[in-house]
Amino acid sequence: MNYNYIAIEGNIGAGKTTLATQLAAEFNARIILEQFEDNSFLPKFYNDPDRFAFPLELSFLADRFQQLKTHLGSPDLFRQLTISDYFIHKSLIFALKTLANDEFILYSKLFSIIDAALPKPDLLVYLYLEIGQLKKNIHKRGRAYELNIDENYLERIQSGYFDYLRQQQDMRILIIDTNNVDFVINKGDYNLLLDIICQPYEKGIHRIKPK
Repeated sequence: MNYNYIAIEGNIGAGKTTLATQLAAEFNARIILEQFEDNSFLPKFYNDPDRFAFPLELSFLADRFQQLKTHLGSPDLFRQLTISDYFIHKSLIFALKTLANDEFILYSKLFSIIDAALPKPDLLVYLYLEIGQLKKNIHKRGRAYELNIDENYLERIQSGYFDYLRQQQDMRILIIDTNNVDFVINKGDYNLLLDIICQPYEKGIHRIKPK
C-alpha cells in the first residue's frame, strides 16, 4: 500500500462503507466509519428539508470533526494505514446543495476553521454509480428514512461532488466507475478494485472504468 490515509467517497448508496470495511480488513488498517444513524435530524430532514437542513448539516459537521480529530490526531503504533468511509469536505458539498445562500455563507466560515485542523487524505477514492443503481442500493439496504429520497436530490449531490473534484489541484483523486462491477459479492471484482486503489498515483484526477 502506497498511502497512509485513504478516504472513500461517493453518493448515497454507492457502497462507501462496504468498500472501506473490506479494505480495512485486507490491510489490518484502522477504520473510521461515519456514525450517521445516530443523527436525529436525518429522518426529519428527509421529511422537511427546508426546515431541518441547517441543523442537520451543522450536526454532521460537528460529529465528523470530532471523530476525525480523535482518530487522526492520535497515531496507531500497530496500524499505519487509516481508511475512512467519508472525507470531511462532503460536509461542504452537501451543505451547498441543501442550504439557503445566507446559511451556506455562515456554514462555510465555520467549515474553514474546522478544515484547517484536519489532515487531507493521501488518496481520495470516489465510487461513481448512476442514479438508477444508487436508488436500487438504497432500497436494498432498506433504511426507512431513505426510501423516499428523490432522484433529483441524488443528482444534485452527484453534480456537487463532481464540481468539487474538478476544483482540486493538490490532491490524489481516483474516480472509479463501479456500474459494471459488484465488489460486494464478486471476489474477482473486489480484487480488481483493490489492484486499482493500490497503484501509486500522482496528484490530480484519475478516472478508471474497470472492465
